Amino acid sequence: MEDLKKKLQEEIAALEHEMHVDLPREIARARALGDLSENAEYHAAKERQAFVDARLSQVRGRLREFMMVDFSKIPHNKVGLGSIVVVLDVKKDEEITYKLVTSEDADAPAGRISTTSPIGKGLLGKEVGDSVRIAIPGGVKEFEIVKLSTIHDLATQQS
Repeated sequence: MEDLKKKLQEEIAALEHEMHVDLPREIARARALGDLSENAEYHAAKERQAFVDARLSQVRGRLREFMMVDFSKIPHNKVGLGSIVVVLDVKKDEEITYKLVTSEDADAPAGRISTTSPIGKGLLGKEVGDSVRIAIPGGVKEFEIVKLSTIHDLATQQS
């Protein structure tokens, strides 16, 4: 979870630099070219400025939300945010490992699924030995939870 915090802080720093250093320079350069009504560089810089401002607000909000997560309320023996869970796909007789992350950190091909995704939601609160049926866009998946490492277990291992 510290990775996400660092990632958000780095994005904020980069966006702030662009907003307060790079874009003002671009806008001033474009203004110097003359007539603003037909100045494509000026309009592009202003559009980028609006985008960066909106993204900056979004990322700052996400960092505030993240900082308010009460990790003591994440269960120690059930699937929750930060858990690494190994499931058995009952139909395929194949084990799959997922790490439950925030939506910003999700990367399904890498096994990092959001707690708000259908599979993430279906696994939340489950324990080793539980079976779960999850409706996904391609049909229904049936999993058995084989192994679980919660965020608490992972923090202990890193210490």
